[in-house]
Amino acid sequence: MSVNLHDYANELEKVLRQSEEYTHLKKMYDEVNKDESAQKMFENFRNIQMQLQQKQMTGEEITQEEVEQAQKYAALVQQHEKIGKLMEAEQRMSMVISDLNRIIMKPLEELYGSMQQ
Repeated sequence: MSVNLHDYANELEKVLRQSEEYTHLKKMYDEVNKDESAQKMFENFRNIQMQLQQKQMTGEEITQEEVEQAQKYAALVQQHEKIGKLMEAEQRMSMVISDLNRIIMKPLEELYGSMQQ
């Protein structure tokens, strides 16, 4: 019997979109975008994150000053009620995805783990 993994992945994507975690995340994201000040603050925060990630991926050094500025801005952003709720929802969604990844990777871990014994 041939199994099409992509069909299962597409089904998982549909179910994920219907999950409580995703619908809550989307609601919180929409709330931030409805509030102009929150939207701008969150956009600035995301830009800082992306700039640091891009530097990291290209092998550029991230200065201690950049790290400290990013941490200060992250703390400021988290104090905004709507953004704080969005970040909490992102964290829950991230945990769900991490759990799914752990489940998906289990056969490979078992396979390669048995080679170490």
